[in-house]
Amino acid sequence: MNILTLTLLALVMFVQQDARPQQGTYAITNARIETVANGTIERGTVVIQGDRITAVGENVSIPEGATVIDASGMHVYPGMIDSGTQLGLVEVGSVDETNDTNEVGDITPHMDALTAVNPNSVAIPVTRTNGVTTVITEPSGGLFPGTAAAINLVGYTPEQMDAGGARLMVLEFPRKRSRFFGFGGGGGGDQDPEKAWKDAMAKLNEIWDRAEDYDRISSAWEAEPAGKDRPVYSPEMAALRPVVQGDIPLMIKADAEADISAALDWIAERELPNVILSGVAEGWRVAERIAEAGIPAFVGPVLATPSRGSDRYDRAYANAALLHDAGVMVALRSGEVENVRNLPFNAGFAAAYGMGREAALEAVTLAPATMLGIADDYGSIEVGKKANLFVSTGDPFELQSEIVGLFIDGFNVPIDSRHIQLYEEFLNRDQGRRLPVDVAPADN
Repeated sequence: MNILTLTLLALVMFVQQDARPQQGTYAITNARIETVANGTIERGTVVIQGDRITAVGENVSIPEGATVIDASGMHVYPGMIDSGTQLGLVEVGSVDETNDTNEVGDITPHMDALTAVNPNSVAIPVTRTNGVTTVITEPSGGLFPGTAAAINLVGYTPEQMDAGGARLMVLEFPRKRSRFFGFGGGGGGDQDPEKAWKDAMAKLNEIWDRAEDYDRISSAWEAEPAGKDRPVYSPEMAALRPVVQGDIPLMIKADAEADISAALDWIAERELPNVILSGVAEGWRVAERIAEAGIPAFVGPVLATPSRGSDRYDRAYANAALLHDAGVMVALRSGEVENVRNLPFNAGFAAAYGMGREAALEAVTLAPATMLGIADDYGSIEVGKKANLFVSTGDPFELQSEIVGLFIDGFNVPIDSRHIQLYEEFLNRDQGRRLPVDVAPADN
């Protein structure tokens, strides 16, 4: 059976679904199921009830009244998770009014990206029709731009999209060399690069000292408030407090080798308990150090050019594999807004350039869920987990594969997007054209 036939069958299979996402009881039968956590079931059934997966296996009883979807010849995968985007925060990058990633000021850790997410962004349906069901959307700019949030790609409000309450405090780690990327975290401009970096590090240390003091004073007051004045509330320090305590991960963004090394030194010096590196374009140069520190990493984009002209052409493609081989827990990020849909192809390149398919699949499913602390609900196809999964005509890392069925939080989401609508609009452009009208010459 060729791909075209499979696609037509799939379209027939899902064409009856309502135009709006709906929960219910569904049984996807006769499918090849890649559970990620427990291997592959060559011909099995997944039962979805409400927002959960209630059964998975070869011999599964189908609940009475279930909508049965015959997925013969199809594949079922867990929904993919992108570990670094600005999806929902930016609509048109060049139009400031549609860009809500960067608040005024360098120190705004109390800004929660979730509150700025636009559930109606046209980029969201475009993304999920490639099998991406969940993303980390992150603020940017300044030293502490705010809190990144994990969101599911369905819902009418940001609160409905919240994926397990996962949050990460973003730290744009000071950059050492303006020639490479410029300075983040308060440095840069025309200053001497070394001085700018030292100024930025001094600012970071001053902020962190204040955060630790605030936590210490607040904890002492909470333990014994009698006879003491309540500490003066500071929204910035209050936001950093759960990070100091290790309850929320600190997501440190650093790309260059020198910056990653400086970040590792700073993490060790501060004895930070819960840290994830993000970006790490030159992570492969210090992979052993990252692994030795036991720090996981959101790696990507994979579809990128080498950071230095002297590097091999494939360094960005192989970066995730080299970190994975060194023993670093790796999740993949696209770093995109409009093209988050390319996450499976980032994973495909990582797989082809040394990571291997199984590890690459895990890096966009179970690994990010584990790093976010939501693996009890997301990242694999298991009984009891959230029904975030998709049905595909083939391997989702291959361009010719098509996603023909999609469930997020148990909602059967129609396969539709602005791209599909434009394709259908312009497929037959002569339709609707008016016929020429004969015009009689005027009488003289």
